Amino acid sequence: MNLDAYQIDPSIYDEMFLQDGTPREHCRPLYEGLSRLSAEELSSIQERVTRSFSNEGISFTVYGDEEGEERIIPVDCLPRVLTAAEWRLLERGLAQRVKTLNLFLQDVYNEARILDDGVIPVDVVRECPKYRMEMRGFSAPHGTWVGICGTDLIRTNDGFRVLEDNLQVPSGVSYMLANRKAVKTSLRRLYRSSHVQEVENYGRLLLTTLLELAPGGRSEPCIALLTPGVYNSAFYEHIFLARELGAELVEGRDLLVNNGFVYMRTTTGLRRVDVIYRRVDDDYLDPLVFRPDSLLGVPGLLHAYKLGNVVLVNAPGTGVADDKSVYAYVPAMIRYYLGEEAVLPNVETYLCRHPPDLEYTLDNLASLVVKRVGESGGYGMIIGPHATQKERDEYAVQLRANPADFISQPVLALSRSPCLIDDNFEPRHVDLRPFVLHGQETRMVPGAFCRVALRRGSLVVNSSQGGGGKDLWVLRD
Repeated sequence: MNLDAYQIDPSIYDEMFLQDGTPREHCRPLYEGLSRLSAEELSSIQERVTRSFSNEGISFTVYGDEEGEERIIPVDCLPRVLTAAEWRLLERGLAQRVKTLNLFLQDVYNEARILDDGVIPVDVVRECPKYRMEMRGFSAPHGTWVGICGTDLIRTNDGFRVLEDNLQVPSGVSYMLANRKAVKTSLRRLYRSSHVQEVENYGRLLLTTLLELAPGGRSEPCIALLTPGVYNSAFYEHIFLARELGAELVEGRDLLVNNGFVYMRTTTGLRRVDVIYRRVDDDYLDPLVFRPDSLLGVPGLLHAYKLGNVVLVNAPGTGVADDKSVYAYVPAMIRYYLGEEAVLPNVETYLCRHPPDLEYTLDNLASLVVKRVGESGGYGMIIGPHATQKERDEYAVQLRANPADFISQPVLALSRSPCLIDDNFEPRHVDLRPFVLHGQETRMVPGAFCRVALRRGSLVVNSSQGGGGKDLWVLRD
């Protein structure tokens, strides 16, 4: 392995190397295996991995000013490695978090004890655009509002932290599985010798979770995956997951509600649907309840759900729990509902709806990350140190105009991992998105979608902003 271009920065945690440049003990087998490969062999491996994504059409859509552009997601062939002990810590923290978020959703749509007790300000929840009055008084089956959660984690020299939760229609698990398939195939001998835990059973665990949530009394529940259609940015993933589940891939026009039950149109007639893994946003889910102009949803779907005749995963209204302002209160939620401290801490967060936090943010805009509370995918934010004075001044005007729409956080030194860039090994910032399944119990595969900021110096890992992915190897004990 040629490390001439690889630079260790003591202020940034490196996933493979210690500060003196020697490999971490659990990374040594990977390091030594890669060291035995020539530059030509490594280049060939990267080419095969990239080609596998292209051949399988593993793509996403970037939306510009006029129309969407479909791209193949960039993938780096060098895996990131975690120990079994590190993974157990993440498992424990994520299970604690998804349990808490489900308790929070059940509470705020019913008794709202956490609001009455002043743990979270009422306006933070009730004024959140994703808080759905239509879900008031509803109790999700088995208390599971969130059956599938994708939580973004970062690591610094101080350890792991939760960057944000994705609870509405979390995406990216197909990239986790595709990364594994491509890298495992191309580094087969090294993969076997490294004793990596498998992730290929994700589809089976997802199916088990969905079946656990199905309405009772049905011997063979029918599962459908509801997609907005071919123009959605994650349509590849919808096809992939429907195939993994053995589920029907449907659009809103394929379903109808009759007498409070949901049916799917088939060539042999109507077939009742019991569980819908929905990849359609709340706003478009049911035109009788949410946006009346939606052509993506199913009229009467929410009524059938409330009757208990069909289960929606995830439930409508879960967006209030991954709002970036509500995020700041998750450690307090964990203490309130579970009587525990958060295993995985949050990133320090300033809520600009509070005047002191707004003033602090405005005074320190050059050193903070500022985000819109309702945006995702890296859109609508500014990274102060990487912005021009003109960009910061323009952003400050928006901040003052609508402070409640923003939060700010310190610019953290996300950990870095080696990537093969133009046949050289270079450090790039990374994060992790593990996927938590929650039915009557909580399940996780030992893996995640590891996102990479492929642009030199960039902290933005989102595919829509120039990021890519790499495989995550969780080792056995």
